[in-house]
Amino acid sequence: MKEKLMGFARLARPANLPTAASDILAGVAITLFLENIEVLSFLRENSISVVLLVFSSIALYAGGVVFNDVFDAELDAIERPERAIPSGLVPKREAVYFGIILMVLGISLAFNCNWLAGIISIILTITILTYDAYFKQFGFSGPLNMGICRGLNLLLGMSIVSEISNWYIALVPVIYIFAITLISRGEVHGDNKKHIVWASVLYAIVITTITFIVMQQTDKILLLTPFLLLFGFLIFSPLFKAYKDNSPKNIKKAVISGVLSLVVMNACWVAGFSSWYLALAVLLLLPLSILLSKLFAVT
Repeated sequence: MKEKLMGFARLARPANLPTAASDILAGVAITLFLENIEVLSFLRENSISVVLLVFSSIALYAGGVVFNDVFDAELDAIERPERAIPSGLVPKREAVYFGIILMVLGISLAFNCNWLAGIISIILTITILTYDAYFKQFGFSGPLNMGICRGLNLLLGMSIVSEISNWYIALVPVIYIFAITLISRGEVHGDNKKHIVWASVLYAIVITTITFIVMQQTDKILLLTPFLLLFGFLIFSPLFKAYKDNSPKNIKKAVISGVLSLVVMNACWVAGFSSWYLALAVLLLLPLSILLSKLFAVT
């Protein structure tokens, strides 16, 4: 029983779940600033709504990666036989039930927050499943679809006040996840220098865009800078190593660093649109993700 429970945990990718939570916190910080709402007062009065969205996002993300393994079961039996389904630790049918429960839970929690969050959660669920079932196999639409999922997750956080302004901010995580997904194309066999070059360009666009948006909307560029420098170091350092030694091992490290650094990118949003101490609070999710990555697979 203990091994089987561990198998279900492995399916949900626990190390990645804090990154989903950080999307929500970033979205909340952005929308509260844009609506001119005082953050601490709002959090005191609406903490339950924030918690609902955080756990909605976590459930939807977990459900998405569960279905990813369900649809990849045959391929994983060849390329990643250690995963929970091909190893026989979790039967495929039980994994399907697990994924459905997580998705329904995620949607229910979002609707308990407000109707807009519920609608976004349904769209996010559909987008996740279309990626898992179909689009992941394509070189362009696959990474784009994955990026849209992360953008919708940021919008889920921004829906905390039942309306969304400046929705275009959600395009930034779309570009970022597109880059990570490109890098991951060489995770099994290596030889993806071309993808790494494109990913580095997209990373630079992400950092430049965050800087521009914060400068356009706020006067907190100095507060943003240390978080942005940390973000750049964490994503570019392993990427350069993967380009120099284009082995599956280094590529995987670049992917893992990119995924976990989503927490840092979201801390950048919070620093730019809210306060340094709330940004540090979000950043504390990074060591949690790193710790969980030592116990569970990220990709």
